[in-house]
Amino acid sequence: MNYWLVKTEPGTYAWEDLVRDQQGIWDGVRNFEARNNISRMKNGDEVLIYHTGKVKAIVGIAAVLDEPFPEPNESDWVAVKVKPVRPLKNPVGLDQIKNETSLKNMVLVKNSRLSVQPVTKAEMTQILKLSEKK
Repeated sequence: MNYWLVKTEPGTYAWEDLVRDQQGIWDGVRNFEARNNISRMKNGDEVLIYHTGKVKAIVGIAAVLDEPFPEPNESDWVAVKVKPVRPLKNPVGLDQIKNETSLKNMVLVKNSRLSVQPVTKAEMTQILKLSEKK
């Protein structure tokens, strides 16, 4: 299993929208590195949902439902279906992540603008630990 982080503007499509819809298609990514990351996603991979904007926090975990597929009418770009798994007990803010020594090499810290990024198993484990704290 692989782990990922995807960013979304909560005013456009929030974690709550994914929960309401029960599944969603992650598309509209127009960055080559992010597209390549979507292309590497596999059925069952876990995805951290990160709210951008004023929130700047990881708020939930989703799972990849299927293999990536070309976006309709956009053959150079790919999309993937995801479903919500569970919200984090407490959101994990960007400041928390930046202050955590074990997460200093996380892509979110080093390349904060990348909208779809890999997460290591150790990083995933640490994010889940941080979510247990208030």
